[in-house]
Amino acid sequence: MAQRGIREYAAKKLLSKYINEYSSRKFQYKDEVALVSPENSIETIAEKNNWIKEKHLVVKPDQLFGKRGKHNLVLLNTTYDEAKKWINERMGKVVEIGKTKGPLTHFLVEPFVPHTKEYYIAIKTEQNGDKIYFSETGGVEIEENWEKVKEYFVPILKTIEDIELANINEKIKEFIKTLHKIFVDLDFTYLEINPFAIVDSKIVPLDLVARLDDTALFWDKDKWGDIEFPIPFGRIFTKEEQFIKGLDEKTGASLKLTLLNPKGDVWLMVAGGGASVVYADTVIDLGYGKELANYGEYSGNPSEEETYLYAKTILDLMTKEKNPKGKILIIGGGIANFTDVAKTFKGIIRAIREYKDKIKENNVKIYVRRGGPNYKQGLTFMKNLGEETGIPIEVYGPELHMTRIVGIALKGER
Repeated sequence: MAQRGIREYAAKKLLSKYINEYSSRKFQYKDEVALVSPENSIETIAEKNNWIKEKHLVVKPDQLFGKRGKHNLVLLNTTYDEAKKWINERMGKVVEIGKTKGPLTHFLVEPFVPHTKEYYIAIKTEQNGDKIYFSETGGVEIEENWEKVKEYFVPILKTIEDIELANINEKIKEFIKTLHKIFVDLDFTYLEINPFAIVDSKIVPLDLVARLDDTALFWDKDKWGDIEFPIPFGRIFTKEEQFIKGLDEKTGASLKLTLLNPKGDVWLMVAGGGASVVYADTVIDLGYGKELANYGEYSGNPSEEETYLYAKTILDLMTKEKNPKGKILIIGGGIANFTDVAKTFKGIIRAIREYKDKIKENNVKIYVRRGGPNYKQGLTFMKNLGEETGIPIEVYGPELHMTRIVGIALKGER
């Protein structure tokens, strides 16, 4: 499981889309949320959302950081003109949240809803089920009032209907059940609404934090729609990450790269989103987390040229920082369904040939494990490459368990 944060805007869009269906029409949440960004000004979005000029508004940054109220970054009960001025004064401004600094680039705009009482709810996934937290005392002081929070647990083989939600009124009880059903079916890993209010018998989520399991993208893409996983606040793409991001945006394949530790000695070049999580987790489980240099994937049958550019980027990063003890490159993946292994390996081989001298200078050992269409041909290519260049390359097919290659590479396990 890879937990990825989504914007409050996206989470509220999902909630408004599904709450009516999952509550058997007991609840509705009107789809009145908008996102201002450098590409979409408040003037532009107001043209498509008449309510922005007609109603009093709430405005706040939407960039995966909390405690916005405590940092004076929430504008309440304001007019359109005041909201526009407030956003324009802060757009691009660098702020410090805790120990992190970054520019403000995205702002959530929604109607201001007067209310008298605030509630708190959070759901998070744990190893054996889902933990639900609920309090009738929500808001910015929830941490100071944590002793008032009730906890409930939904085991992995149970549903919310099997759980007794004691000491909660019926309307909120139904809301908790509805929210947990959405949480499960849409593969959320964390969902916190602090606070929410009840206004005219309607549930109103006022502030929301959410994370999704991004390995579920394959089967949830229709439910999620065009979901965005923004980078954490304060994080700036390196030029290499930006380059791969640009490649990814131009192709139907998936090319992802996150640089974790440029001086790390364990590098991954993994095919498949799910496999990338498994490989990274295995490296960490074996005690080499601090040495893990990167995280990412190439999948969706990228072309030979795309794979070459992806591999070249990783090899360039890997050979910048020298380590006399040597480095490890694991070229791994599961058993592909439709990605042509031989074709993608041709791109990787081109990059390795180009960097063969630097690879030798850095005493890099390469370990390969792959299966799928034309995998035998691809593995033969890799084996021949090792003999041709003198680079130590160990080659394995699907007969070796996917994670065993990590143990072999890092600990010499056989």
